[in-house]
Amino acid sequence: MRIAIASDHAAIDLKAALAEWLRDAGHDVADLGPDSSASVDYPDYGYKLAAAIADGSAERGIALCGSGIGISIAVNRNPAARCALVSEPLSATLAREHNDANVIAMGARLIGIEMAKACVTAFLATDFGGDRHQRRVDKLTAPAL
Repeated sequence: MRIAIASDHAAIDLKAALAEWLRDAGHDVADLGPDSSASVDYPDYGYKLAAAIADGSAERGIALCGSGIGISIAVNRNPAARCALVSEPLSATLAREHNDANVIAMGARLIGIEMAKACVTAFLATDFGGDRHQRRVDKLTAPAL
């Protein structure tokens, strides 16, 4: 699977560990940065990740910052992205099954590497449930305001 991953400075170590783990599992991983722990603005990296989803260069995305909140908001500014903040595997599963989430966000200050891996595993292994959920996802993509 083609997976894009991005973070801010607070999540650089978690991003590197997940990227390596995903590559070892055979995934094509695009690390969208940053490349150092120097302070950066999470919206810049959230927007890059959302653009990779929107243009089709990535099928799924993983967004990381200190809490996961800020970068998830940034990713969701792009209508092609459906980013869910998760902290355990059930949320990751339901985000895919019910919401067709194509990006998950996690907080590096709130989640350990093993739990992050469990969330990513659930996210990548779960298919969208379709059926009754499809009309709701359609409304997320094109809201009738």
